[in-house]
Amino acid sequence: MELWDLYDINRNKIGKTIQRDELLSPGEYHLVVHVCLFNSQGEMLIQQRQPFKKGWSNLWDISCGGSATMGDTSQSAISRELQEELGITYDFNEIRPNFTINFTNGFDDYYLIDLDMDLNDLTLQYEEVQKVKWASKEEILNMIKTGEFIPFYDSLIHLIFDSRNQYGSVRLKMDVAK
Repeated sequence: MELWDLYDINRNKIGKTIQRDELLSPGEYHLVVHVCLFNSQGEMLIQQRQPFKKGWSNLWDISCGGSATMGDTSQSAISRELQEELGITYDFNEIRPNFTINFTNGFDDYYLIDLDMDLNDLTLQYEEVQKVKWASKEEILNMIKTGEFIPFYDSLIHLIFDSRNQYGSVRLKMDVAK
């Protein structure tokens, strides 16, 4: 049984939990986390969901994600999800999400990490992931068009790739012409 902490609109815990798949009341929100892993060639690790997985069965997805469970912070949730789904241990304790996307029932934190790895060294969680591979932005956008990938907005995929190695929305110039 998976329990979720609930939050108010300002992302404050409200001291209430629900079971996964229970309906949230108006003004209640939950936390979701995603991590996008990139190799030194600028490709993102993507995973194919199991055919028996509820929701988006057999489709390709970004590297890793899931719901925060009771007691989780955003950082502990993404660390747990990454370990469970791909067998990767990574310390997120001093890392803030690169951005958060609000959706109807909650907040979705996105972490963007550069991490070269041999895909053969990963331990895929049988209940969630059937296979993984590296893919370019163009490959992912094409997979969305052909229905092989979860139908994320193209603009989200562009944002993910364009936001690597940075925080914020303003390009800061180090050398300003006088």
